[in-house]
Amino acid sequence: MNVGDNTVVTARYTLTDAQNAPIETDAYLTYLHGGYGGTLPKLEEALDGKAVGDRVLVQIEPEDAFGDYDENLLRLESLAALPAPVEIGTYIERPLREDDPAGETDQFLVTDIAEGAVILDGNHPLAGLALRFDLEVTDVRPATDTELAERRVTGDTAIRLHRP
Repeated sequence: MNVGDNTVVTARYTLTDAQNAPIETDAYLTYLHGGYGGTLPKLEEALDGKAVGDRVLVQIEPEDAFGDYDENLLRLESLAALPAPVEIGTYIERPLREDDPAGETDQFLVTDIAEGAVILDGNHPLAGLALRFDLEVTDVRPATDTELAERRVTGDTAIRLHRP
């Protein structure tokens, strides 16, 4: 069976940046193929028509992955205004717009703490990076009716290339 619309695809992959520095190795991606948003569109395009055992190497530029790094998504906030405990490397849910504290929220990474202030970064960890995926298709199967109705792989084993 080949990768096509309404199939569930599993691929083993290695992810590096454009200089071949490893980001993830020997990882797995499982997603519902056919424009359901379970993976990056350029990955889906590269895997379309492939069969078990096929390998593909694809480089995805920032604009087709997680966007350019946006300095407007950096914030300086008072440590006292944040829920404890606050540690470098953790994510904190904060309003997307500082002028709308009750509005839509997102995850911000704590990147620095000093003198009662915290620097928060709302960029995706892979923002601004060109990404190289070396993929090998390991399984292709028809999607179940439930998976098609839910627009995702049952059990949601799909990779999520974003913050937790």
